[in-house]
Amino acid sequence: MRVDIATPLRLIGDFFALAADTARGLFVLPFQWREFVDQSWFIVRVSLVPTFLVALPLTALVSFTLNILTSEFGASDTSGAGATLGSVTQVGPIVTVLIVAGAGATAICADLGSRTIREEIDAMEVLGIDPVHRLIVPRVLASTTVALLLNALVCAIGIIGGFFFSVFLQNVTPGAFVAGIPLLTGLPELLISEIKAGAFGLIAALVACYRGLSVRGGPKSVGQAVNETVVYSFMALFVVNVVLTAIGVKATAG
Repeated sequence: MRVDIATPLRLIGDFFALAADTARGLFVLPFQWREFVDQSWFIVRVSLVPTFLVALPLTALVSFTLNILTSEFGASDTSGAGATLGSVTQVGPIVTVLIVAGAGATAICADLGSRTIREEIDAMEVLGIDPVHRLIVPRVLASTTVALLLNALVCAIGIIGGFFFSVFLQNVTPGAFVAGIPLLTGLPELLISEIKAGAFGLIAALVACYRGLSVRGGPKSVGQAVNETVVYSFMALFVVNVVLTAIGVKATAG
């Protein structure tokens, strides 16, 4: 049985072609500021509550595990350093992956997929309106911006939640926790965390836009595209997370 690899390669090529068109559309004036603001607020509305619901349990889990480990070695005073490092370098970006891909990207895909099957995209092209400049660029920038803000929010939740969890439930000294915050985490780690979050938002939005524009058929195909958006986004974003984490460790080592 011969496997035809032309179709997957063509799909990958189409995706990168859309990414290139989006990059060019960033410099086309006038920029769609109203669409950008509307989409940013839309993504915030669908992502804010899930962010809290996912960040709080992960924060408790990380703090609980680290505090047990440090207490076994008699180093409870370093719990602040571990909780901050875990929140900034891993919990923040991972929660951003889950929320941006699971809530924001799916909403973008469903919106564009619905427009596609209603032939709104074809109508825009007939009228001479570039759908990439009009629809895709604002959504990609909105997703990237919201991902950066969500990551900062999750990092803050992780540090504050770790403080209350460690101090009030595991009897860690408040002063020792606060003093340990800057031991392992500084500006380089925060910048790498934000770079990872921005890359996640960018990639998730591009995947969602591509699947939304490539929908063929009726409403059932929109649902399939949304499901595929989640799977493809998770696959791409976790790979990117591993790569950027490795680069960040090398860059901040020493």
